[in-house]
Amino acid sequence: MLVIGAYPLVDPAAFLAVVGTAAVAGTLAAMLTGRGLLVPTVVAELLLGVVIGPQVLGLEVSEFMTFFASLGLGMLFFFAGYEIDLHRIAGLPLRLGVAGWFLSLALAYGIGGMLAAAGIVVSLLYTGSALATTAIGTLLPVLSDSGELRTRFGGYLLAAGAVGEFGPILLLTLILSSGGTVHNALILLAFVVLAVVVAVMAVRSKSRTVALFEQTIEKSSQLAVRWIVVLVFALALLASELGLDLLLGGFAAGMITRQVLKEREVTGFDSKLTAVAFGVFIPFFFVVSGMQLDVAALFSSIGSVLKMFLFFGLFLVVRGTPAMLLYGDVLNRRDRFALALFTSTQLPLVLAITTLARETGHMRSSTAASLVGAAVLSTLVFPMLGLRLRGDAPVEEPPAAQVAVAA
Repeated sequence: MLVIGAYPLVDPAAFLAVVGTAAVAGTLAAMLTGRGLLVPTVVAELLLGVVIGPQVLGLEVSEFMTFFASLGLGMLFFFAGYEIDLHRIAGLPLRLGVAGWFLSLALAYGIGGMLAAAGIVVSLLYTGSALATTAIGTLLPVLSDSGELRTRFGGYLLAAGAVGEFGPILLLTLILSSGGTVHNALILLAFVVLAVVVAVMAVRSKSRTVALFEQTIEKSSQLAVRWIVVLVFALALLASELGLDLLLGGFAAGMITRQVLKEREVTGFDSKLTAVAFGVFIPFFFVVSGMQLDVAALFSSIGSVLKMFLFFGLFLVVRGTPAMLLYGDVLNRRDRFALALFTSTQLPLVLAITTLARETGHMRSSTAASLVGAAVLSTLVFPMLGLRLRGDAPVEEPPAAQVAVAA
């Protein structure tokens, strides 16, 4: 164990175990996917995290692991914000995404209320909020590899996913976190103002900034990667210091970066940043999340296992219903089913909401484990089925923004 003074910082062996597990998980996922069985890397990371964790092989989660995993979560939501091209999803895709999420929220809180009345869950608010999320950040690698991000369908999916991720983040900030709603709203407003100031400064200096990034993209200084990482962690720290969820900081950093680079592509930037984030930080988050998953509570009774499958079905009901009801004029039935499956994929925000709910006493450990287990299943099953439904759809289609304008 590395020690400075009397304070232990990190156990190198334990840290290596997590990093090695992430590497093994990525290798297994790539090998299985190469043989025709789509296994999202995050699912492999979570499952292997359970194996090396305290409940199986006995590796405990240290404070440093938790800290490093938080950095990975911030990077995950950076990419969720970075992939949101407001110009592309503006108009009809965004309007449908917003309407769909509010419909999902109404369904989620209605179902959560019935579950609470039946004694199955403690709080309709926390359970309902967990049901109304979408893991667009988790889906990005799969969608990018399949070419879906460049399609018209991908535009509608990005809009629905962005709202399905940003909406719950606002719920975490305004309602679910400690402090009154008015107080949290004022803090959120202060964060938005500061983020806008950062964005304006970045956009005004973007010609010089982008030029400098281009000059150093293949040099050891790697200014583009260094400063984007600084932006992500700085906004995450600002959000945390203001009492907001750090997810908001990562998401805001991603959107700011997209606005700075939207008119001028820096060759190699995406691949380098993706390598840093998905090669180091983000896998660490999912492995540690697997280590923290309360498997004993999940399998403590038949009821807990049944709840996992119940929540798995409810994810599809809550997030899939809007896709089937609202997109009839713009997507065929097959694509609406695919959209329903993709938007019903959940994980990071379910982890965040259930962790907060347990800490505040608003959710039993068995319910939290059932929700997380259902989210893992959704990440394993729904994207695979969605891609099969999409089948051989053309990679290049008219951008969704053009459809919005025509409408």
